Amino acid sequence: MYRVSPFVRHFGQALLAGIALATLWLTLSPASYYDAIEWRIAELSLPLWMAPFPVALTPMGIVSEGLMALFLFFVGKELWEAIRLERGALAGRRAGVPLGAMIGGWIGAVLVWLVSSALFETALEASTGTGWPLPIGSDVVLCYLFGRLIFGNGHPALHLLLLITIANDIVGLTVVGLVYPAAGLRLAWLGLVVLAVGLVWLFFARLAHPELSEREHRRAFALWPYVLAGAMSWLGVVLAGLPGALGLLPLVPVIPHADRAFGLFAEAEEFLHDPLNRLAHLLVRPLAVVLFLFGLTRGGVDVLALAPTTGTVLLACWLGKPLGVVVGAVFAARGLGFDLPQGVRLRDLLIVAMISGISFTVPVLALDSAVPGGAMAEAARLGLVISLLAGAAAFLLARALRRGHVRAGRGRT
Repeated sequence: MYRVSPFVRHFGQALLAGIALATLWLTLSPASYYDAIEWRIAELSLPLWMAPFPVALTPMGIVSEGLMALFLFFVGKELWEAIRLERGALAGRRAGVPLGAMIGGWIGAVLVWLVSSALFETALEASTGTGWPLPIGSDVVLCYLFGRLIFGNGHPALHLLLLITIANDIVGLTVVGLVYPAAGLRLAWLGLVVLAVGLVWLFFARLAHPELSEREHRRAFALWPYVLAGAMSWLGVVLAGLPGALGLLPLVPVIPHADRAFGLFAEAEEFLHDPLNRLAHLLVRPLAVVLFLFGLTRGGVDVLALAPTTGTVLLACWLGKPLGVVVGAVFAARGLGFDLPQGVRLRDLLIVAMISGISFTVPVLALDSAVPGGAMAEAARLGLVISLLAGAAAFLLARALRRGHVRAGRGRT
């Protein structure tokens, strides 16, 4: 089985370091922390036809709306390859159980959020069900850290976990952007995205066909056209009122890529030279810095912010999503006749479902749009950080299941 490249572990360590530093800073000096992350570096006076509200550049905004687009591009590339390429994890019948687990997790998280928020008042300014898309998102790198600790680097259950969490991140942020646009949707600006994708495909990407000349092939493999098209696509997404972190995703399908999948974040991809993998390789080191900055600017937790919203977040993440993952996967396997991924057993699926209850990066990105600010947002952020304990619970469950399996084996002998 293929091995996951070690840089994913480094991403998780960088993110945790940023969260820890932010929480310490917020605890010791909350005023200076908020002054730093909300410092208005510049005020942009844009015409109303571009932006209906004043735009201020802040460290938090630059990281969340700009730099995190690089991270979503990076993980989106893995999801696209899983769908599109030969032997991809979502190609053909391989997609059955993972899709069942994903959809089940989304439904379970949303239903529990809606029920919980109806039973317990979350905030005076919030209507029932406010923020329901928030628990759809997950956290690829932190789920990977715990998954690798439990399963090891080459276990197929780890790859199922990565697949589910990548899809959760992209779908979760997209749903939040559509349901709670920051400044109202102006979808006409998506024409700029279509133009960027169309131009780069017409004049560059389509020339990567092996039957064309070497000169055209070299032109298709140049990176600068995709960088320029990415900037144009990002601008179109932002002006359309959608989260800037989604801005580079529309470009992923048209960039020339490898002929077959080697697995999610596979070490073998480091030796590939197609434009999509080369762009991903160039992002590896910068993304560790980006995730540290994201943890620093968005991960500061007020430990006194405990409120009903905190419980709603945890119920959706710890109960709704894992239960939905298991039910969806089992239904796909036994109800629809799809096979579990080779090497994945039912107890592995239970561990994967529990780890998927970790929710931080994308839900925090969506926090300001999905729930009212102030106390409710801080209570939700606290719940998202506490959700990391699902990893520790999964580790303990895995040890208990392993011991039970060993004892059962000894009993049979």
